[in-house]
Amino acid sequence: MHSRELTQVLLTLMLCAGCQRLPSPPPPAPHAAKAPERLLFVGNSFTYYNGGLENHVKQLAESATPPRRLTADRATQGGATLKILYGLNRVHDKMRAGRYDLVILQEDIPELTEHSVTPFFEQARLFDREIRELGSKTVLFMAWPYERLKWVTQEQIAQAHRAICQELGVPVAPVGLAFERALKEWPKLAMLGRDQEHESIHGTYLAANVFYATIFAQSPQGLPYRPAGVSAEEASFLQAVAWATVQDWQRQQ
Repeated sequence: MHSRELTQVLLTLMLCAGCQRLPSPPPPAPHAAKAPERLLFVGNSFTYYNGGLENHVKQLAESATPPRRLTADRATQGGATLKILYGLNRVHDKMRAGRYDLVILQEDIPELTEHSVTPFFEQARLFDREIRELGSKTVLFMAWPYERLKWVTQEQIAQAHRAICQELGVPVAPVGLAFERALKEWPKLAMLGRDQEHESIHGTYLAANVFYATIFAQSPQGLPYRPAGVSAEEASFLQAVAWATVQDWQRQQ
């Protein structure tokens, strides 16, 4: 072999060896799921009491560092069950117009005159189908029992939400269970007001923290927002209860 040919062969081998040593480009990083920014709460007075749960969730989220900017709205009617709400055109109009990331459904199971959770299942399915068709996602707001209507317990309400959330594959904000936990740990801190049905400001604040933990999968502990009437000590306690309740609920699913 002539020296010129030998040189070309050696050069080719060196280049190929160099190519083999080049590192492969890293795979593209997966895109992180976008955090929800537009929320619609659908429910009755449990949702709009104390200035509106959506407002407390918004202020709590925006007190984070960095702030979580939210658009939060509601479609509500006093005393309404999901069946009544599903029959209101304005609820569907708002769902269609808002381009919401999440639609939060609050059933008031004690108000079901059938004394059965079956209507809750039926309406949750109807709402969830429409919410999915609109490109949004459903979150269920688990509420609580109360003295005026005693036919159902908190455990039964929780079981109903567990069953439908597993069927539909949707998350639940376990507010009623958080109320129960808070009362066991701090009995003098009332979650319900004088009528023993609607939330105290502490109950509304706890509910807002449960929603924060559910929606963002992060602890609300340390967030500075607290409404008038809730002390720093109470806020810290309620934030801890919210996070512990959400974690326990999710482990059990």
